[in-house]
Amino acid sequence: MVITAGTTYYQVLNEQIRACADTEITINEVYGQRYIGCGTSGRKFILHGTPGNGLGQYNNGSVIEVFGNCQEAVGDTMNHGDIIIHGSCGDACGYGMRGGRIFIEGDVGYRAGIHMKAYMEKSPILVVGGQAGSFLGEYLAGGLIIVLGKGANGAYPASFFCGTGMHGGKIVMRCDEAPQGLPRQVLVSELGVEDMAEIRPQVEDYCQFFGGNAEEILSGRFYILTANPEAGYKQLYTFES
Repeated sequence: MVITAGTTYYQVLNEQIRACADTEITINEVYGQRYIGCGTSGRKFILHGTPGNGLGQYNNGSVIEVFGNCQEAVGDTMNHGDIIIHGSCGDACGYGMRGGRIFIEGDVGYRAGIHMKAYMEKSPILVVGGQAGSFLGEYLAGGLIIVLGKGANGAYPASFFCGTGMHGGKIVMRCDEAPQGLPRQVLVSELGVEDMAEIRPQVEDYCQFFGGNAEEILSGRFYILTANPEAGYKQLYTFES
């Protein structure tokens, strides 16, 4: 099924998508329409253009591939599936994400990965090829964020307040020197062998989607950010009498 979005109002477009029985849908001329692919499972969407806010919210197993940039709240609370963005992405990408993967070829805005969490077999993954804005991984509770730092020339590839309130999960940064000025909730160390083995398949998939040499990327220096158990916000989550 091929749909031309053009100037179609977002509610009308989403009604067309829901009414379509095809599992693979290509949507051309996407001009900011919101909530495409929300709450779907077992479908594949190919989008050409710039989707609006809330792309793939509550995704439960669909693959959404975007040839263009995306706006805010991509993959909000998604549970399963892949979102692949051939471009850059706005703020709050992966908010509350609890499963599935988001791959961004370029940069991501503020508060990417905020409140990401893992539960039982679910563990979300966010891979950013370029750089990230402030508050990356804010209140991170679980899952994995990888920032490859393309275009940063070896500099720290995130802005201010990375990992604020972090109490679980991992943030992996590709940069020449250990990140400085992190919040007290964050510990930083050079990436070890086991963690390198964990990120390798994600970097290989990133290169499969967008091109590039995985071995060349992996040959760089990586640092891992984890929660500091001595400085967390545990009183917000547990109570001991």
